[in-house]
Amino acid sequence: MRGRFITFEGIDGAGKSTQIAAVVATLRERGLTVVQSREPGGTPLSEKLREIVLHEPMNLETEALLMFAARKEHLAQVIEPALARGEWVVCDRFSDATFAYQVGGRGLDAAKFAQLEHWVHPGLQPDLTFLFDVAPAVAAQRLATGRADTDRFEREQTGFFEQVRAAYLRRAAASGGRLQVINAERPLNTVTAEVLAVLADRLP
Repeated sequence: MRGRFITFEGIDGAGKSTQIAAVVATLRERGLTVVQSREPGGTPLSEKLREIVLHEPMNLETEALLMFAARKEHLAQVIEPALARGEWVVCDRFSDATFAYQVGGRGLDAAKFAQLEHWVHPGLQPDLTFLFDVAPAVAAQRLATGRADTDRFEREQTGFFEQVRAAYLRRAAASGGRLQVINAERPLNTVTAEVLAVLADRLP
């Protein structure tokens, strides 16, 4: 039996990390084999590309191509083999993030994004995606109190994140229920409870 693919999305500062840990723990408690990963990243080569994308200034289309190059390697080396073995893959970001950040935030042509998506993973989308929705001002406050070092995406202005958030919500509206929008401005325990309730509905 093929495994399941679960992803987590949201603007920087939405609080994904805590919820990823809760989902991974829940799945493992049920005796499932879970592969936890992230994008860009997940393989030695993809992690090197991650460092370049997050810290080096570059042309928008170069940025998108590098994102999908890292993704292709991640799919080939980690995601697809794990799913074929019947394992569950839990990933921090996938192509929804590229749509939100590069198309929504930076203005990449949506048709070019669609071509890349179809080329790199035709027919493959996550089985379930949690989209943690939070106002950019709230997310910025969380980032300011979280850590000192930030990457070039996290240093973007509020207007950028407003565009990213809007793109995420457009993507969710068109997803047919695949993207589950979670209000991430509520108390942590409340958010976790909703995430685990949604997850329980999707468990075999």
